[in-house]
Amino acid sequence: MSTTSFTKKTLGLETVEPAVTPTIAPPETNFVKKPKLGGGKSKKKEIPEGLWTKCKRCSTMVFDKELDENLKVCPKCQFHFPIGARERIHSLVETCSFEEMDAEMVSVDVLNFTGVSTYASKLTDYQKSTGQKDAVITGIGKIGEHRLGLGVMDFTFLGGSMGSVVGEKLTRLIEKATEKMLPVVIISASGGARMYEGMFSLMQMAKTCGALAYHGRSKLPYISVLTDPTTAGVMASYASVGDIIIAEPGAMIGFAGPRVIKDTTQAELPPGFQTAEFLLDRGLIDAIVPRKEMKKQLIEYLDFLTAGLKRTAAAG
Repeated sequence: MSTTSFTKKTLGLETVEPAVTPTIAPPETNFVKKPKLGGGKSKKKEIPEGLWTKCKRCSTMVFDKELDENLKVCPKCQFHFPIGARERIHSLVETCSFEEMDAEMVSVDVLNFTGVSTYASKLTDYQKSTGQKDAVITGIGKIGEHRLGLGVMDFTFLGGSMGSVVGEKLTRLIEKATEKMLPVVIISASGGARMYEGMFSLMQMAKTCGALAYHGRSKLPYISVLTDPTTAGVMASYASVGDIIIAEPGAMIGFAGPRVIKDTTQAELPPGFQTAEFLLDRGLIDAIVPRKEMKKQLIEYLDFLTAGLKRTAAAG
């Protein structure tokens, strides 16, 4: 059987096509995948550490330099950040007037305390990380025109806990101030007595209060400043026996923790329990003084409390 052909004329050219035209496969289509948006590395800039600090109360990011210049107080909501003992001393005393006492005194592991880590190793670690020998710095200095004995606790050293060294340094400070007829100011920040020293740390409560009793018999003033936190054995001893007791805003002050008190009393605790504001309303403390006003306020209190001493000295 012959194949039938058709003749097609196009512009004078003849083309012969078969009756059955073979199917021509369509050309392959190549699709180019577009890159996903955001699939690459984020262009978000990383904020270097040590430049900004987030406020725990208002969540504002505060430039560290500004925070240091403001004595570690948030410029927006006035939240008081923790501050080191030497920074606090620098903010209060007159330039080059502070003479530190017993700077080389260190704690001893008299009980050979062992646990997850030894007491001796903990002391070594904290001495290296804080640059201090123990949790308090004591010495004689000047605030305004007043020469006085000044003790400042540092919470960064083992939670500001009171061991034998803390008690001994404070007792020596108070006795030196009594000998020289000087007022005493102690700024507390502590979680209480140091458990690693057992009964030896609890004995410091009586020892410091005894020294303050002799200091008071000489008609010399003692001002206690409570900062966040001041609790347990420290609050139950020298921190609560000042002639004037003042606190920083929002400071946690008390003996046992709120959870322990709630479980013991089986009662709902009132709002603001164990804050400086709560205790001021109930008469335990005399005033709440912001950190930036502390030096000025201490000078005013010392002017008032030492007026009688000055008249006695003038009378001969």
